[in-house]
Amino acid sequence: MRVFSLRPTSLAVLFSIGMSTGFMLSLNAQAATVRPAANASVQAGADNNRQNSSQNGTTRLTLANSTDGLIALVNDNAILKSDLIAAISQTQARAQAAGEPLANSAQLQSEVLNALILRELQLSLVNRVGLKPDETAINQRLAQIAQAEGLTSLTDLQQRLDANQAGSYATLRAQLMEDAAIQSLQQRQISSRVRISEQDIDAFLASPEAKRLNQSEYQTIHVRVPYIDDYNRLSQSQRDEALKVAQALRTRLQAPNVDVAAAIAAVQGSYPIELQGGDMGFHKAAALPTELSSEITKLAVGAVSMPQVTPEGIDIIKLANKKSGDTMLIPQWNTSHILVKVDELQTDALAQQKIDDLYEQLRQGADFAGLAATYSDDPGSAGRGGNLDWVSEEDMIGPFEAVMKNTAVGEYSAPFKTQFGWHILKVEGQRQQDVSDLYRRNMARQALFQRLAPQAKEDWLQELRAGAYIQVLE
Repeated sequence: MRVFSLRPTSLAVLFSIGMSTGFMLSLNAQAATVRPAANASVQAGADNNRQNSSQNGTTRLTLANSTDGLIALVNDNAILKSDLIAAISQTQARAQAAGEPLANSAQLQSEVLNALILRELQLSLVNRVGLKPDETAINQRLAQIAQAEGLTSLTDLQQRLDANQAGSYATLRAQLMEDAAIQSLQQRQISSRVRISEQDIDAFLASPEAKRLNQSEYQTIHVRVPYIDDYNRLSQSQRDEALKVAQALRTRLQAPNVDVAAAIAAVQGSYPIELQGGDMGFHKAAALPTELSSEITKLAVGAVSMPQVTPEGIDIIKLANKKSGDTMLIPQWNTSHILVKVDELQTDALAQQKIDDLYEQLRQGADFAGLAATYSDDPGSAGRGGNLDWVSEEDMIGPFEAVMKNTAVGEYSAPFKTQFGWHILKVEGQRQQDVSDLYRRNMARQALFQRLAPQAKEDWLQELRAGAYIQVLE
């Protein structure tokens, strides 16, 4: 179970742009809201105010002369008073849930408004570069929300939301799509700014900090208490109920040799949503999101983390066991293949006919490398007789890997199809490869990225803001 952990510990975390796991940098935009389309009169007022401002540079828009409730102008877009009020309310609700209540101070208003301005600037850039979120990922997120509400389909979720307020489902979907687009934008911007050389990695590996990049494996018990509703719609009593269940579970998990299933069943009680997780077995810290990895590596064997509040639920983690190793051995296959593409120039039926003919030639004793060099549509490997060199698990797409694993060394497969076309593969050899050094270097690169990314992100956002027209109304 892949879990993203969020532990708000300061004002900035609650309404600023935060960094998520690995290379995934995302806007912590819970303080911001998706605005429905403005009505005609409000939009007209906004247009008139912008026109007056542009025609008369000496007239500054203020709350007194703004008839449409504007609080700020960001290039050609407006932020309304209602946006700021809603964002402040959401920020305070999240702070309250994290045990750090916030008063509605001038500082809070300023910081939340800044978050809204930065979000508006990023959304404008998203539109200019044409970033489109993954519809499948959006639907998966909506399905998770539906499941948390005890619904079985997106249609049911839409009907329930729109029954409470017309257009709510469309607004929620728009919010998720905007968040995903901003996340993708930040990935591009931050990754292009953070440059890590091999010399940087060598220096890091020589430092005391690199000692944590070991090959230890951690057996964790990881349980989530899901919310009974979307986080933003939870009442305080609902949040308290989820936290109470999480604290009771933590107490039970602290017992040595605990029966995890029994502990979960004991605290489930009348809580309406089924608790998720259990014994996750052994895994390396590098395979986990950064926040979760950091939490686990700090625990002693048998220790249990404090409840971790996330947007999806409250997580409890216990380190059940730990084992160390100096080497990391992984299986690898030396593989060759022949590819016949399916595209606009070659139908599936024609491609299958060609691959079947090549397969028959192999059965008659033809040389695999010779056929690959002559007929394979993979330009990267055809010149090497179809050889792909040594490949590891997850290097290849699923169908290809499955056939590769089930083909004996020295043998070739029957024709099979993937998204790229029709293949025949041959396994030239198999080995166990020690990749400990590569693992440590990749971990060092990730650690350096995590160290450098926040400043790179801040520099980019400052540049984005400096190049924009922003007017905050007084």
